[in-house]
Amino acid sequence: MCSGTKNFCVSQGLQTSVCLLGQSMVYEKGSELLKELTRVDLSAMQIQRICNHYGSVLDSLIKSNCTAIIPKLIEKDKKDPTYIMMDGSMLFTREQEWKELKLARIFKGCQIVDIQEHRREIMQSIYVSHLGSVSDFFPKLERHLPGYQNKVIIGDGAKWIWNWSEDNYPGATQILDFYHAKEKLVLFAKYQFKNEQKRKKWTKAQCEKLRNNEVEQVMKSTQNLKARSEESKQAKKKLLSYYEEHEDRMQYKTYREKGLLIGSGPIEAAHRSVIQQRMKLSGQKWSIKGANAIANLRCYQASGAWDLVKKVICAA
Repeated sequence: MCSGTKNFCVSQGLQTSVCLLGQSMVYEKGSELLKELTRVDLSAMQIQRICNHYGSVLDSLIKSNCTAIIPKLIEKDKKDPTYIMMDGSMLFTREQEWKELKLARIFKGCQIVDIQEHRREIMQSIYVSHLGSVSDFFPKLERHLPGYQNKVIIGDGAKWIWNWSEDNYPGATQILDFYHAKEKLVLFAKYQFKNEQKRKKWTKAQCEKLRNNEVEQVMKSTQNLKARSEESKQAKKKLLSYYEEHEDRMQYKTYREKGLLIGSGPIEAAHRSVIQQRMKLSGQKWSIKGANAIANLRCYQASGAWDLVKKVICAA
């Protein structure tokens, strides 16, 4: 591949290194580091062009269902749950200002390891991203899912997640993130109870009921309280509507007895580490094409699948 105004031809090995640099740091720093380490003088613009090219090539290959470049999870037991978590976060773009980038994280239950008390780590995950509509994101995600059984989908209240789940994987276990359910209680209690001790006591009691599959009792307890203010009234209405919509996804005792996760913390952490650490720095403004390219490269790196990026570059 030739890059830049000087028609400087960049070897395949160097292109791989350039992509690795570009997905990990801003292009200007990547240019400086490359020159310091190798004495190769590539501009930030040249690095950007190479990253945009191969990040976009990955999208084309995934869209054509090229299975050779789709990462796979290590699977030892078909009964082991396959977790699928997804969420969105906002990026600032040149074309449309703030736009939602959707990210999915796929991992096996056997890859969840206890590191310390109350602390776990997921040893292997596959990440899939797209800056754009769900109609483009979901086909891309689905190309990473064939062959996995016992799917467990965990998400917040976003309708796009649950509509897709019900339409495409009706046999999957659907779990509403416990902490999003708890947030609705905390917000209502904030407006409803002036006394802090009473507020905490009520919230704790309702959370214990949630953990015990007693969603209906929580709804009744909330319904029986007369709203003290307009803010309390609105928070109560939203809480009851939210719980009514997701009641079947809130059987937390049942899930825990099966050894399943009930929180979406892993996907929230992934947004910070995979996307935001590189793509939400001060003053950054992305083209949609450039954002998707870098997000693709970061997903492959975070998935432990950089060898597949190398294959794509070597085949170019």
